[in-house]
Amino acid sequence: METNKAEFAGSEQAHRLMRNAGEIPAGVLPSLIETSWSRCISRGLDADRSAREVERARRDLLMSERDRHACLLKHAAPVMNGLYAQIARSGSMIVLTNASGFILHSVGDQTFLDRASKVALSPGVEWSEENKGTNAIGTALVEKVPVSVHGSQHFFSANHFLTCSASPIFDPSSRMLGVLDVTGDSRNPSHHSLALINLAVQTIENQLFAHAYPEGFLLHFHVQQELIGTVFEALLAFDHDGRVLSANRSACRLIGRSHAELLTHSFASMFDKPLSALYDPLLRGAELLELRLFGGRTLYGRPQPGSQSRPPARVISMDARQPACNPDSASLDRLNTGDTQMHTVVDKVRRVIGRNIPILIQGETGTGKELLARAIHDDGPRHDKPFVAVNCAAIPDGLIESELFGYEEGAFTGARRKGYPGRIMQADGGTLFLDEIGDMPLALQARLLRVLQERTVTPLGSARATPVDLSVICATHRKLRDLVAQGSFRADLYYRLNGLTVMLPPLRDRGDLRALVHRILDEEASLPRGLHIDNEVVGLFERHPWPGNMRQLANLLRTAGVMAAEEGCIRRHHLPDDFIDELSSASCDPAASARPATPSLSPHAPCDLDSLTLRAIRESLSRHDGNVAATARELGISRTTLYRKLKEG
Repeated sequence: METNKAEFAGSEQAHRLMRNAGEIPAGVLPSLIETSWSRCISRGLDADRSAREVERARRDLLMSERDRHACLLKHAAPVMNGLYAQIARSGSMIVLTNASGFILHSVGDQTFLDRASKVALSPGVEWSEENKGTNAIGTALVEKVPVSVHGSQHFFSANHFLTCSASPIFDPSSRMLGVLDVTGDSRNPSHHSLALINLAVQTIENQLFAHAYPEGFLLHFHVQQELIGTVFEALLAFDHDGRVLSANRSACRLIGRSHAELLTHSFASMFDKPLSALYDPLLRGAELLELRLFGGRTLYGRPQPGSQSRPPARVISMDARQPACNPDSASLDRLNTGDTQMHTVVDKVRRVIGRNIPILIQGETGTGKELLARAIHDDGPRHDKPFVAVNCAAIPDGLIESELFGYEEGAFTGARRKGYPGRIMQADGGTLFLDEIGDMPLALQARLLRVLQERTVTPLGSARATPVDLSVICATHRKLRDLVAQGSFRADLYYRLNGLTVMLPPLRDRGDLRALVHRILDEEASLPRGLHIDNEVVGLFERHPWPGNMRQLANLLRTAGVMAAEEGCIRRHHLPDDFIDELSSASCDPAASARPATPSLSPHAPCDLDSLTLRAIRESLSRHDGNVAATARELGISRTTLYRKLKEG
């Protein structure tokens, strides 16, 4: 709370300076607010405009806008009512707008509704940034991201009594529909408002998605079976030929592709089964279908025919063949395949298993950090309890709090009726594996530290702390010590997690490549038994830099094995073209794989700071497949700054 008081005092001083001198002090305001104020000044808005000067509600326009957005209102209104039940009598209100910020509907405490009406925060009024200055609704529309605006961070002085959190709503085609906002008294800010709003928006978007393709076929899926049917589930819609019609944001995140990229795919190009497999669970009365992305990730799905969909003319049942062994099973002995570095890692972790010492696993992406964590769990005293893995980099900032800590019963319509316990509670008694811990937002680092210190967890919307008993294993490909020095990772959390640190070697430095190849071929359920590999290919493998490490090797063997199934031997012509290209590039520069990637500058490339900054942003965006949030985290800048730099370039 002290931090919030200091922040509010700083924004009050900044607002005073802005009004008196027309200047915005650098570094005082959050970058997103600072950028919004700059836009307001450039538009000639007057920060001291009186609340009496605001326009009255347009009742005629309100009726027509409600008719135009009937579908949005139909799905949003119940969610708003459920959310309001969580915050009733807190002196606040919930607001729904269209894509221009025009308020369509609101619910809230009558006393606060009356106060809000004095600044025209009511249906029939537009709260765009152009009309109302910096505010959560208008700024969320401009930035297209969730936004919180507290007290004197509002541009208009008349709105300083408000504290607002808003999140944009997108339709199944990724077009912005509007904004959902919760607004209260700035003297009583809620630290969970934005998290609850993000959950409610995800619920609305999922409901809109589920009703958008009556003639198609929906696939509800997730890597964690228990999250199917919850607000966190991923959704894909297919037509009768298996072409992707749309994907929700969770699906894009889990698959690792943008919405536009997924629209170029079909069911067959994404998964290891034919389209007819979607109907197999329906025929067998099964609940879930196991699918594997061609990238190698295993998912669990629940197919759902649209209300007007029809099955293909011929439905073929899945091959029920069972794998020779369970690929998810793990043990430390299984990881010891002859490499001396891995032997040292295994020996170290054996000594601390069961001794309540946190373990931090470091290593490049794809080196098997989760596999090691699972092996530690399976060989430890908690092996018969849950192993819960959370990828902190794969969950949007707005949803990670609710996924980790859970939410209370009745948080909003569309949530589980008994609430959601959260990943920490699900790991009670067992092991919590936090992958890519370096990407966890700072605010949540503080909450995680409290859990580890007090051994209790408090879900969103609850005042009751529940005891938890768990072992924590963390992993990252980043150097946490550097992040601590940069101020993007808490030093106290780092030292709490840093009991034993082990470094997994990259595949190019391991001496057990042949053993790994044979183990993968033996355990891959989709490949024929007895498949072997040509000596020439083994030689190519030994010279390859393997930038994707173990994950790349497993995916390559799976693809090459399918190509070589009839011959029974993987040969050079079965290998993907990009693998050969990577090998050729590495041959031209043998040291390339051993040093970190850096921007390559031609003799005539611009070397001024702005150009180098723009180059770094573009290269980071490329590495993260266009993921702006991941790029901003890697570069240590805000998304607003990133967008501004791209526009300036």
